Amino acid sequence: MVREKSELRSLKRLGSTKTVYPDDYTPGVLETFPNKHPDIDYWVTFNCPEFTTLCPKTGQPDFARLTIQYVPDGKLVESKSLKLYLFSFRNHGDFHEDAVNLILKDLRALMEPKYIEVLGRFLPRGGLSIDPFVCWGRPGTAYEELAQHRFAEHNLVPEKVDNR
Repeated sequence: MVREKSELRSLKRLGSTKTVYPDDYTPGVLETFPNKHPDIDYWVTFNCPEFTTLCPKTGQPDFARLTIQYVPDGKLVESKSLKLYLFSFRNHGDFHEDAVNLILKDLRALMEPKYIEVLGRFLPRGGLSIDPFVCWGRPGTAYEELAQHRFAEHNLVPEKVDNR
C-alpha cells in the first residue's frame, strides 16, 4: 500500500482542483502509472465522443468520436491527463489523419504498449466524413501480427453514415 501511494504521488493532475486547460497541442500533460498486471493481456478502451480539433486551412472546428484502444505493458495512461491532452487539440489546427496519427505516436512513446490503435470518426463537413484509423503492434511479437490483422480487416463493412 505504501508503494502504491508513492507511485501515485508522481501524478500531478489527478485530484488537482486547480486544473489548467492547455490552449494548444500539449503532449507534456500526459502522465502514466504502473500496470499492476503486466503478466496478463487485457484491453483498455477510451471513448471520447466530443473530440475537437481545428481545420488547419479554415480554422473551422472539426468534431469526432475518438476511440483509443491498447494492450498495456508496464505503464497505463492516467485518464485525467489523457482528457487534458485530447482537450489540447481543441485550438490546434491539424488534418484529421494527422491528429489520429499524432495521438497514436504520443501515446506509444509515453506508455510503450504491446499494441495500440486509434480511430477517429469525424462528423461530415461539406457532405464528407473522414474516419482515419491507425494501429501499431510491437515488432517481432504476436502484437505485430495483431496490428497487421486489424489493419487488413478494418472497415470491411463500413457503417451507414446519417450525419452521425
